[in-house]
Amino acid sequence: MAVEEVLKGRAVNAVAKDCGIDRMTLKRYVRKARQDATMSSFKPNYVTKQVFSTEEEKKLADYALLSSKMHYGLSTKVTRKLAFDYAIAIGKLVPKSWTDNRCAGKDWLRDFLKRNSVLSLCTPEGTSFSRSTAWNCQTRNEFFENLREARSRHVYDAGSVYNVNETALTTVQRPGKVIAQKGVKQVGQMTSAERGSLVTACCCVNALGNSVPPFFIFPRVHYKSHMIKGGPPGSVGTANPSGWMNADCFLE
Repeated sequence: MAVEEVLKGRAVNAVAKDCGIDRMTLKRYVRKARQDATMSSFKPNYVTKQVFSTEEEKKLADYALLSSKMHYGLSTKVTRKLAFDYAIAIGKLVPKSWTDNRCAGKDWLRDFLKRNSVLSLCTPEGTSFSRSTAWNCQTRNEFFENLREARSRHVYDAGSVYNVNETALTTVQRPGKVIAQKGVKQVGQMTSAERGSLVTACCCVNALGNSVPPFFIFPRVHYKSHMIKGGPPGSVGTANPSGWMNADCFLE
């Protein structure tokens, strides 16, 4: 493209500066283009050898996405083994290193992720089988049927529709990344403790966006008022030996 700009009449120095190309390199290629009208010298002298086509790689990417949505995500090692098995199954010519290791190489996986930008390496969250299978077509239909029946029997405005959920908060937060000496194996960061305890927080918000002050359950036998000191205004708390939320917490 830079050569074409120069051939159209622009100055070499200006084009080289705009395109980030060395001035002498651009002059050399312009001279080659003027000597060879077909620009055959602009073709690379190497051949890019890709194992899978674009459509075949898309099938691999779609399979990886489907597996992650089903909570059975593929690790890098499993993905490389899958690529090798897929290549052998469809009769692809694979490098010798793939055959020796019975899996694709790390360089293929790196380029595969670059070519398919929808994929990335993520840290999964542990999900039990019961939780994963609890929300399916049948339970979804039952939920909306019950919701439709409840809305038909009672007229609820947006301010009367609430959503309640609980979450676990740790008393010791994970430190962020810091600048340290390169090559050091162990880097510490000062915290209140190395291992904290989990505090259950119950939050409630309605469809209008109004929220109820949070409710905290501390893993203690007896509750003290100083436990919620510095918390959100209006928040309340209680104590439970397990730190979990149950009916007894609300009866108090």
